[in-house]
Amino acid sequence: VNTIGRDFITVNNMAHCNATLNIPCFFQTHRSFIVNMKYVTDFDHSLIHLCNNKYTAYLTKRRYSKFKEAYFLYLESMR
Repeated sequence: VNTIGRDFITVNNMAHCNATLNIPCFFQTHRSFIVNMKYVTDFDHSLIHLCNNKYTAYLTKRRYSKFKEAYFLYLESMR
């Protein structure tokens, strides 16, 4: 698990992490990535840039539309 402060090692699988992070600001963008929308800088059809391009995460084509909708709802909720 990568965070801004440090990295962690876990024995839990992604399904467990996704269930634990069942908060609107988290989204599973790929089978290997769950991102916090608070740190999204930019995204396109295949990549999400986080923390001013310091980190990147994959975004599958299948999840692009749902991510885009969730991200814009998140931005709207932050107003």
